[in-house]
Amino acid sequence: MALNRPILGFSLRTRPSPRLRTQKRLSSSSASTPSRPSIAPKPTIDIKHIRQNPELHAQNCLDRNYGAQASHPLKIIALFDEWKALQQRGRSFREKNNSLRTKLSHSKTFSGRDVADESSPAEDKGTILEEARVLKQQIGEIEAQEEALTTTIEDLALELPNLTSTETPIGNTPCLIEYINEHPDPPPSSSSSSLPNSRSHVHIASALELIDFSAAALTSGWGFYYLKNGAALLEHALVSYALSTAMAHGFTPITPPSLTYSHISTACGFRPRDAGGEQQVYSIAQSAADAQKGKPELSLAGTAEIPFAGMHAAAELDAAALPLRVVGASRCYRAEAGGRGVDTKGLYRVHEFTKVEMFAWARPTDAPALFDTMVAVQMQILRELGLHCRVLEQPSADLGASAVRKRDIEAFFPGRRERDGGWGEVTSASICTDYQTRRLATRMREVDGRLGWPYTVNGTAVAVPRVLAALLENGWDEERECVRLPECLWPWMHGIREIGKKRG
Repeated sequence: MALNRPILGFSLRTRPSPRLRTQKRLSSSSASTPSRPSIAPKPTIDIKHIRQNPELHAQNCLDRNYGAQASHPLKIIALFDEWKALQQRGRSFREKNNSLRTKLSHSKTFSGRDVADESSPAEDKGTILEEARVLKQQIGEIEAQEEALTTTIEDLALELPNLTSTETPIGNTPCLIEYINEHPDPPPSSSSSSLPNSRSHVHIASALELIDFSAAALTSGWGFYYLKNGAALLEHALVSYALSTAMAHGFTPITPPSLTYSHISTACGFRPRDAGGEQQVYSIAQSAADAQKGKPELSLAGTAEIPFAGMHAAAELDAAALPLRVVGASRCYRAEAGGRGVDTKGLYRVHEFTKVEMFAWARPTDAPALFDTMVAVQMQILRELGLHCRVLEQPSADLGASAVRKRDIEAFFPGRRERDGGWGEVTSASICTDYQTRRLATRMREVDGRLGWPYTVNGTAVAVPRVLAALLENGWDEERECVRLPECLWPWMHGIREIGKKRG
């Protein structure tokens, strides 16, 4: 990957950082990666950069908790050396084979000896033909070995994570950037004797008949839910408000599919299983007949980032038309691993949810500004919703495979005070440079005809369940037993400005 070019517009680490002393989580192994079908876009990885900077890529793997992949750069170098040796051997065989063909084509007699060259010893034509046949077989074997080595090198390179921005803290601790809105709790020095609200959204939703977890558990299992009454309206209001806000910043609305080919998900940096073999993605079961025919596997998208990125797979974009900015609402499906507990109770961690996602393709120099725009949209939405939040630059250990940089925003949940101080992630934004476009064969053509790789940027506009939970907890009025709604949502709430108990 050509990642230290000056056209980037922001800096990436070009030297290994100090080695982490914290415990590493291993990323998914190659065994968890689905095979790439013939219809899949052909990836173009900058393997030369990996060979020339093995220490950088190896340490980058360790910094990002991809310990299993840290040895890949040296393996790639060793395999490349084998490939070069085969190339030299094959070249020698081809030269010898060409010499034999020339000798046969110049023969004037059955023996293969030129009549004009009486001084050369006679060679039997059958002997030459047999030698040529053996050489052809040896050349074929070498070419097969070369192809196998090339495939292995590419597979190893595909497993490496993107490089890391200099804006990203190395380690496990995020960097606090700023806060949004005032904290709802009174300061410690306050003379107020009233206890802060600590009702969880689960209690509030039960009291106001807004969410039914029990019925969903019987219908679909744990991690699913029914939104009812005001909560159902609130979901649609949040989607409409988020779409309207993003569109005001130049994003074009698109409704993406929820089913995508598994190889598209993998190209975007999402793997079906983690290092322990736990399922992360819902895959659609194939019939034996479809599997035998080699039909590509389908999976449910965990985020609209995947179908958005696939929109221009194996396509060529006009660089003059960039950036292309899209926003869309979709249902998202995540087979989150982990046991049930306080952290997963209610809407905080679910298997199916609605999310509004922003996505863009940009010139490398425009990607940082586009990233800032997405973060600004996220901050505007959360500020107008009245939620107290903190903006964090995420550390290297928290980055996924595709991102060089990620900024999260966490909201304060009064019902989660006993865990993480009440903080919970509600949005994230990432720059993925050319990680996704190289794997999806998305090119851009400059005015002068040169071909390059556009960068991709993505960001959450609103993830409905967590924001809805935060609104319920922060808007809860204990005395009146109702939830006050932020003014920015009123236009989409059919005249409802607060949600209380149903009458009658």
